[in-house]
Amino acid sequence: MNMLSTNLKEQSSIMARLLHVVDCIVVVGYMWLLLLWYRVPWTPYYTRFAILTTVLCMITFQSFQLYRSWRGWKFFQEFLVIIRAWGTVIGMLLFYFFIFKISHAYSRVVFLIWSISTPLLLFTIHVVARKILRHFRSQGKNLRYAVVAGAGELGVSLAKELETIPWAGIDVLGFFDDKVEESDQLKKMGKTILGDIKKLPEYLESNDIDYVYIALPMRAEKKIFKILRECRSLGSRIYLVPDLYVYGLHHAEMQSLGNLLVLNFNPNTEWKRSFDVIFSTAVLACIFPLMLFIGLMVKLQDGGPIFYKHRRITSAGKEFECLKFRSMVVDAEERLEKMLEADPALREEWERSFKLKNDPRVTRLGKFLRKTSLDELPQFINVLKGEMSVVGARPIVGKELTDFYKESAGRYCSMKPGITGPWQVDRRSDSTSYDERVGMDDWYILNYSLWTDIKIIFKTIKRVFDGRGAV
Repeated sequence: MNMLSTNLKEQSSIMARLLHVVDCIVVVGYMWLLLLWYRVPWTPYYTRFAILTTVLCMITFQSFQLYRSWRGWKFFQEFLVIIRAWGTVIGMLLFYFFIFKISHAYSRVVFLIWSISTPLLLFTIHVVARKILRHFRSQGKNLRYAVVAGAGELGVSLAKELETIPWAGIDVLGFFDDKVEESDQLKKMGKTILGDIKKLPEYLESNDIDYVYIALPMRAEKKIFKILRECRSLGSRIYLVPDLYVYGLHHAEMQSLGNLLVLNFNPNTEWKRSFDVIFSTAVLACIFPLMLFIGLMVKLQDGGPIFYKHRRITSAGKEFECLKFRSMVVDAEERLEKMLEADPALREEWERSFKLKNDPRVTRLGKFLRKTSLDELPQFINVLKGEMSVVGARPIVGKELTDFYKESAGRYCSMKPGITGPWQVDRRSDSTSYDERVGMDDWYILNYSLWTDIKIIFKTIKRVFDGRGAV
């Protein structure tokens, strides 16, 4: 450990306190600048308001752990904490106005702008601070040192993950394990087995270690309890890395149920639902005339129904009626049975992918709607009804779930299917491998995020305009 790294480590708490003070000064200073901008005179009311705001920020920001170590955390997670902390401050200030009936003494315009924009200002300051610290850490300075209890696949995966984020500034010095010997993976990483797990307390007593990561299988509860019992008082922070990969879902999270802790294997999709409603409402408002026109054209084509309703699988394995503009002849199902009976090659193609590449049942208008994906526009109604998402895995039928997804079926049923997704934008009908489609759905379910959804939406728009590989 070099001297600069040690000095920075000792000063980290001072830096956190300094950032806390800066935040409070910025909050009050920003309000003062807004008052100057809008030419609102400073009165004794604002003096009391500034004092109260400073005290509330000092207490609330600290209680929300805004100045914890954010090593390895994503920026949006810190922003959410800032939003919650600031929302609490604003709530208490509004309560102050209500109790003392003094809201008339303050500019409502200034208060509104100040309330809405201050979190963005605070977040900008924190991003700059984190960028500076990340620069030091990526240069090998201001490091935290860690050891891992467990040199199996989970422990090695943890060490590799830390290597991919050097800005987190966490250096794994080695592993402790009773059974696993030094593998080729460890040698390639330049890591070593420091000893048996029983030697871990002795090692912590004689070395300055910041973090201990327990990466043992859950069945080794006796060893885990022993580490917790013997090592928690030795100056290191201890983290248990649950072996969630055993259960095949990355998005599991720890929750409390009374006095018990439980693992929640249901993906957190609250933000996704909000995004779906807002995005779908905006899209439907813009394309409503287009949908009316397409519906009229479908009706005039042969007098048949406008929509085609097909039963598909949504979250928890429930079925719903997936809407599309009808792109086939009215008696498509009856024709399909006759076609499959008469042509074994067509039956093989259908059983392999549940679709026909050159389906003779598709109408002339239907070919255009499919080529441009306009036939899928009614699915935004499914999204508003809560049956689908804008982005997700492909909508499939029950037979596909049981015949092809198999061990992935549980993951598939953990989320709603999407109008578009990685398969639609990366392969679409160009892909003939059903295993590849299942793999893409699996990838999305295990790695979805708001940014991923936005990228897929933009790729979908590009696909619609170039028409390549449309279904």
